[in-house]
Amino acid sequence: MKKKIIYIISDATGETAERVIRAALSQFYDEDVRVQRLCQIRNEPDVHQAMSVAVREPGMVVYTLVDPHLSQTVERIAEEHGLLVVDLLTSLIYNLSRYLGAPSKEKPGLLYRIDPEYHKRVAAVDFTVKHDDGQETRNLHKADLVLVGVSRSSKTPLSMYLAHKGYKVANVPLVKGIDPPEELFQIDQNKIVGLIIDPKRLVEIRASRLITMRQSPRGKYADYHLVEDEIGYCRQLYRRHPEWMVIDVTHKSVEEASSEIMRRMDLLAQK
Repeated sequence: MKKKIIYIISDATGETAERVIRAALSQFYDEDVRVQRLCQIRNEPDVHQAMSVAVREPGMVVYTLVDPHLSQTVERIAEEHGLLVVDLLTSLIYNLSRYLGAPSKEKPGLLYRIDPEYHKRVAAVDFTVKHDDGQETRNLHKADLVLVGVSRSSKTPLSMYLAHKGYKVANVPLVKGIDPPEELFQIDQNKIVGLIIDPKRLVEIRASRLITMRQSPRGKYADYHLVEDEIGYCRQLYRRHPEWMVIDVTHKSVEEASSEIMRRMDLLAQK
């Protein structure tokens, strides 16, 4: 079966629209779909060029254009060629305008404009990448947050998600039989978040990872009893450091766990 395509036509990066689409796609199983962004659409020629791509290889068109004239052009071309088209923004902006009692600015790219907050996020991502998986522990004191946990307990995905929110995050792996770096205990202990996960779920994750890497899932890395020992070691360490926040990530998405962490950070900032 030919792969289905969803085109995103955006006057900015299209990143937000893609997140919405992928969130919706997660509700469907075994659907082979390609999401293609056609971005920085700012005038009529841009619209025609973008839509020509969708016409050549037909697919669903989802657009986020604040200029109503460009939106109308997309709708017209889609109708002429029988393409399914969805407007993600207009209805929301219209109803927000009614609710707020104010007109919209109709300026593209405001969400990702280059401002101090943008530079803060870039710096946070750069820091987080450089301090992933126990790297550069001498700089832990510069981090806004330090995540600790066993291998495959979502340290890196959580770190990157929080970095895109503007937090400088370091993460440190915990390995039974190997002492954590001394620097971990020399920083503000309220900045440390311990991750915990159900051993059975962790075995599943590790076994899947090994299979993906074309390795046997029967080794020590995914052995249930050894994994249980690792989790037990973490729990003991966390009990010795009550200042640390502890989050069970077993049944939490990255977004849910991050929200808990950010609430903690907000509370600390208010003290």
